[in-house]
Amino acid sequence: MRPHSDSQYAAGPVNWRIIRSLLPYLREFRGRVALALGLLLLAKLAGVAVPWVLKLIVEHFESVTDALLLVPLGLLAAYGLLRFCSVFFSELRDAVFARVAERAMRRISLQVFEHLHRLDLGFHLSRRTGGLARDIERGTSGISFLLRFMVFNILPTLLEILLIALILFSVFSPLYALVVLGSVLLYGGFSIWCTEWRNRFVRESNRMDNRSNTRAVDSLLNYETVKYFGNEGFEAEEYDRHLAGWEAARMKNRLSLAALNSGQALIIAGSVTLMMLLAAQQVAAGEMTLGELVMINAYMIQLFIPLNFLGFIYREIREALTNIERLFGLLGQPVKVADRADAHELEVRGGTVQFDAVSFAYDAQRPILQGVSFEIPAGHTLAIVGPSGAGKSTLARLLFRFYDVGGGAIRIDGQDLRELTQHSLRRAIGVVPQDTVLFNDSIGYNIAYGSPGASEEQIWAALRAAQLEDFVRRLPDGLQTQVGERGLKLSGGEKQRIAIARVLLKNPPILILDEATSSLDTHAERLILEALNAVSARRTTLAIAHRLSTIVHAERILVLDQGRVVEQGTHAQLLAAGGAYARLWADQQRDGA
Repeated sequence: MRPHSDSQYAAGPVNWRIIRSLLPYLREFRGRVALALGLLLLAKLAGVAVPWVLKLIVEHFESVTDALLLVPLGLLAAYGLLRFCSVFFSELRDAVFARVAERAMRRISLQVFEHLHRLDLGFHLSRRTGGLARDIERGTSGISFLLRFMVFNILPTLLEILLIALILFSVFSPLYALVVLGSVLLYGGFSIWCTEWRNRFVRESNRMDNRSNTRAVDSLLNYETVKYFGNEGFEAEEYDRHLAGWEAARMKNRLSLAALNSGQALIIAGSVTLMMLLAAQQVAAGEMTLGELVMINAYMIQLFIPLNFLGFIYREIREALTNIERLFGLLGQPVKVADRADAHELEVRGGTVQFDAVSFAYDAQRPILQGVSFEIPAGHTLAIVGPSGAGKSTLARLLFRFYDVGGGAIRIDGQDLRELTQHSLRRAIGVVPQDTVLFNDSIGYNIAYGSPGASEEQIWAALRAAQLEDFVRRLPDGLQTQVGERGLKLSGGEKQRIAIARVLLKNPPILILDEATSSLDTHAERLILEALNAVSARRTTLAIAHRLSTIVHAERILVLDQGRVVEQGTHAQLLAAGGAYARLWADQQRDGA
């Protein structure tokens, strides 16, 4: 299940166990939750008492000639105080509970963030960033909404309905209580049925929203490519096509919402009218006072205001559950590369790397590596060359344990990678990738990422070793120069040298150089090769190269073709053999000429 898969939006029942999974976040703040519930009860009691006090005031008007002067000030004060208390206690309740909801959002957001970083590289290569970001945003907002309104809107509304029904039953007639309960059940049943019917439009709207957002993000991330081909108009048309789908889905959503609101309004109007007819008949017969009629009317209005809100809340909770379901779907993504329960820390005793009959396939139908075996002695360098698709970069990914091997084993100083903690393994390996992607921050931040907390002197030392010091010192903002999103404000060679400086600052015992000089011109390449040769001289280094000129001085060169080792030796030995390496060399020399 991938985060952008449309199948995830298929209609189906929401897993209500999601609600139970949020209970631990309430238990973390038991005192605050208890206090908030107490304030909730006080607010509802104050609200229910308001119509009763209003009845007493109206009855006093009926029974006294000079009513304006003789209305007890105590009743008027009580009426105003109760109205204030019903609002004040509700606001105070929200303030007390705010920490609970915000902390739950923080906890779950962090949990999802950490889980996404634990997922394998394959998941992240196939994700849609825009849609994924929307899923996280809507899911965390849904959690906050669910916590607040399940506890402080549904429960108190049900409590208020029960209190009003009891008052009408005990003071007037069971018929009034039956009308109230019947109208509530009819309203609730209609709201649930109609909301379930509407849910397909909510899901469709979310799906189209994700699609349009993903399209916009992809287009902006590929800004330069769009410009290269002059396809601004095409991109606008594509984005508008997705927006048109979103617009149509939103219209269906709006129209179905109008149908739901109209049905709810009809039930409310019919119920209030029926209650007032019953009360008016009793007033006309002298069986009920005008104050009691006013009280019944006030109770019905007071009842249906939160009940109408309850219909909205149910709709929103249903949508929130759908969004949380998507968020929990991310948490349910299996971690394919996980530490064993008994995994231990890597102990680097020299840094010897051994590939022992390693086989691997991203897809079972298309094997990438087939029985690859070689060893890199501690402190030595091995270069891997071969045509595109031979499996060179896959070797680096397996050594860094982005994936687990399908067969055989990879060992460092005799320790199988699968028996080690990933953190200790990756702490010991530095990577200079072919395509360097930088954080949208300063040059200093991106270099210090290799060793968070490094001093400015250490950063400059790394820049010096990467042949980048003069360039940075000439910049007006120096280390504080912003690199832009994905480092777009820098040239390919500058980004590559920042990546090298970052690895130098990390100072790992094992290096992976994946086409580390691919973005450099000849002069910069020579400078960087000198720096890399000096660094790799005392480190175990796996150098993946496409340009053979960069590894002619390597101690040993291994030639990979269609996932198998076909040749190995020094540059001179491989040329003399006249095999695959010699053909690659001749092709590149001819292309260079």
